[in-house]
Amino acid sequence: MADGRREPPPYGRDRIRGSLGSNSPYEGGRGGGHPSMRGGYPPHGGPGGAGGGAGASYQTQERRPTWRNPSPGPSESRDAVPSTSAAVSTPAFSTNVHEPPPQPQPSSSGLGNIGRPLHRAAGPRRRPLADTLRTRGPDAPSKHGTTGQPLQLQSNYFKLLKRVDWTLYHYQVEMVPPCASPRLMQSLVNEHKKLLGGFVFDGVQLFTACKLSNDELVLHSQHDRTGDKYELHIQRVAVVDMTDETGIQVLNLILRRAMNGLNLQLVGRNLYDAAAKIPIREYHIELWPGYITSIRQHENEVLVCCEIAHKTMRMQTCYDILRECQRHDRNFKDAFRRAVIGCVVLTGYNNKTYTIHDVTFETTPESTFDTKNGKISFLDYYKNKYNLRIRDSYQPMLLSRAKKKDTRSGDSELMALVPELCQMTGLTDSMRSDFKMMRAMADHTRLNPDRRIERLETFNRRLQTSPESQEVFKVWQMELDRRLVELPGRLLPQEMIFFSTTSNGVQAGENADWTAHFRDNPMFATVRLSRWYLIVPSRCQREAGDFLNCMITAARGMRFEISNCEMVPMPDDSPGTYIRTLDAIINRDPQMIMCVVSNSKSDRYTAIKKKCCVERAIPTQIMVQKTITPKSGNVRTLMSVATKVVIQMNCKLGGVPWKVKIPLNGLMTIGFDVCHDSKDKSKSFGAMVATLDHDNRGTPKFFSTVSHHSSGEEISNYLPLNTVKALNEYRREFGELPKRIIFYRDGVSDGQLQYIYDHEVRSLVEKLGQIYKSAGIEQDVLLTFFIVNKRINTRFFDHRLNPRPGTVVDNVVTLPQRTDFYLVSQSVKQGTVSPTAYNVIYDTSGLKIDHLQMLSYKQCHLYYNWSGTTRVPAVCQYAHKLSFLVGQYLHQTPSNMLEKKLYFL
Repeated sequence: MADGRREPPPYGRDRIRGSLGSNSPYEGGRGGGHPSMRGGYPPHGGPGGAGGGAGASYQTQERRPTWRNPSPGPSESRDAVPSTSAAVSTPAFSTNVHEPPPQPQPSSSGLGNIGRPLHRAAGPRRRPLADTLRTRGPDAPSKHGTTGQPLQLQSNYFKLLKRVDWTLYHYQVEMVPPCASPRLMQSLVNEHKKLLGGFVFDGVQLFTACKLSNDELVLHSQHDRTGDKYELHIQRVAVVDMTDETGIQVLNLILRRAMNGLNLQLVGRNLYDAAAKIPIREYHIELWPGYITSIRQHENEVLVCCEIAHKTMRMQTCYDILRECQRHDRNFKDAFRRAVIGCVVLTGYNNKTYTIHDVTFETTPESTFDTKNGKISFLDYYKNKYNLRIRDSYQPMLLSRAKKKDTRSGDSELMALVPELCQMTGLTDSMRSDFKMMRAMADHTRLNPDRRIERLETFNRRLQTSPESQEVFKVWQMELDRRLVELPGRLLPQEMIFFSTTSNGVQAGENADWTAHFRDNPMFATVRLSRWYLIVPSRCQREAGDFLNCMITAARGMRFEISNCEMVPMPDDSPGTYIRTLDAIINRDPQMIMCVVSNSKSDRYTAIKKKCCVERAIPTQIMVQKTITPKSGNVRTLMSVATKVVIQMNCKLGGVPWKVKIPLNGLMTIGFDVCHDSKDKSKSFGAMVATLDHDNRGTPKFFSTVSHHSSGEEISNYLPLNTVKALNEYRREFGELPKRIIFYRDGVSDGQLQYIYDHEVRSLVEKLGQIYKSAGIEQDVLLTFFIVNKRINTRFFDHRLNPRPGTVVDNVVTLPQRTDFYLVSQSVKQGTVSPTAYNVIYDTSGLKIDHLQMLSYKQCHLYYNWSGTTRVPAVCQYAHKLSFLVGQYLHQTPSNMLEKKLYFL
């Protein structure tokens, strides 16, 4: 969501017409006129379809009534808005005529100034496709590994049985006069479907399976209701190769058109089945099942990926929230704004989603706006157009900024919505913290592999049997396989976990969880804890004392020396009291401070962390009272929690709980991630965490740093500099530079790969080359740069079960232009396990693909907050943890005196 302090887009392309007025009980009577409104266009279809059919129902959009906020007059109250000019809406299917808009005036809504350009280009403009980053050369060594036990797996992909080898012709369409309604544009093109044959039309570009008679054509169409005449100027642009980016995009459009036969609804970007919604009435929410689909050219086949998705819909409208605010808050206006601004709502009459950016109490459904046929109120508009009766005619209106694609197609930048007609979507923070509700949702959303396969096969069957879908496939000569794709995989050997340099190690186990082994083994390296303090509110002293005894017992079993700490009671648990107590303790030079808090309120957590991570450099451990309270009064139930806390505290002091064998000396492994500032979305913080391994037998060292990025700054400005800091730390510790660097970059989407390669990777390689040459090392730096992506839709099944940890897939569903693979590193008890995608975009290491795969799997065993494997390499998880701490709570760079410790665990 855009930051509230940014300059908003201008409001409207509106003509000056009379004024409008209304009574609003929320403002205490007649406070003056109301902001002007503009009527909307009727629903219209999205991109064109197979065989020139009409627009798909799930692509329905509508030009919404829009909002202008004029300047308050000098004699008016702060909340009142005087009479002013109203906007004019052209009727559906007619051209727009504009007069100069009024000068921008200050906004009383908090959205800033008003104003926009007078003219716009006709019709939508399609975003150009970025070329796929090709990082794999034709003479590159094999990307298919051989290590491990062979497996035969299935994946959530279907083959296109008939190879798409037909030619597609690309044309540009311009309409004279310009047309703002995509539905009308689709209708005008459909009039010539006999001439065009099978085609796809997106409002500007036309793709046909048959070559037209001339490269330039002018076709004539007429609106069937108004009689308006249009000329369609069609010009050939290119011939499309169905294996390139444009051809694949057309295939995705055809698939979407075929899915129209399933009667799905488009909510956001994905399609959901509202008829199959799952009500969870106890928590007033509904789950809409749906599908995420995409077609792509993979190693040897064009494959369709299909993933099951769920959309959370609340059985609550914005009007329900308004009534709650009126009942429980004296200043209900501010409470209502806080409750809805930033939320996404669904309007059921056109199945569109909107993000709420502001609320106007000056305008109500009784307010009128001008149309070609005269003034009309919102009450009458929705009654006439959708047969919807608005019950409360005095409710305020919600304001939503239009998406860029909607403004390109003619919508104004601010759209007015009626709270009564807006259904809330998504979950609030309080809902997410309700364990029982999340568990009730998980019963429906976490599908086990067998249920997921069954749902995928049902989707395929519906797609194959729907008459409309069959017609689309027939026109485009496409056929979808009814079976899931089968592919080879491998199971990597189990890793050995070492708790000391002299032990033989223990196997991680089939589920990659070695928690039980801590009962019989010490930690690999510990730091004696002798000076530490326990800050606790007076009412929590008994629980804190019991938990402290459990910690000492657990530490003794792991050979971790913990002296009795000094307990510091406090009269209350306010943030100020914690700060004053910390100030007194920090002057005694403690190794660590543990704080017990009564609940999870963020203000208290933020105050403690800022004091100890920014102003001073003291590792802290914060425990919630509920966590250290024994179940049923049995203190032994706390031993599991105490064991994990003791491990965490040892890491924050510089200790290492365990290791795995990595047969590479002189290795530095780096992880990088970015988190946005929760207070200011224009800012973000990039965190880099490096593991320094000079000798496989020794204890690894850690280095972390955080860089602040303002809007517009390129991350590449900081990433090479931060890497140089890690190199200097490695040289201080071991007297030489690392022989090999493995870099794992998280938080990158496919669309950003080219940017990452051009800016971050190249600048990093250049900087490393300078450092190594200055040290007298002439050979190229042995660098491997991974892009790690865990937000993917690919799933794997092993005989209708989850694949075991260590499963690698590097064929069939991977991409031919990349050196990439999928790795299942975790074991899950519920649902279907999600693999992680690894993409090698730069590699001068000389390591085989087997070595890179095994090294990545080993790294997933080294996250010390959990005695098991993680979805991403440990350095990535550490970087995420650090960037999240800074972006959510600290909002500034931590003290550099903590760089060598995992203080952020």
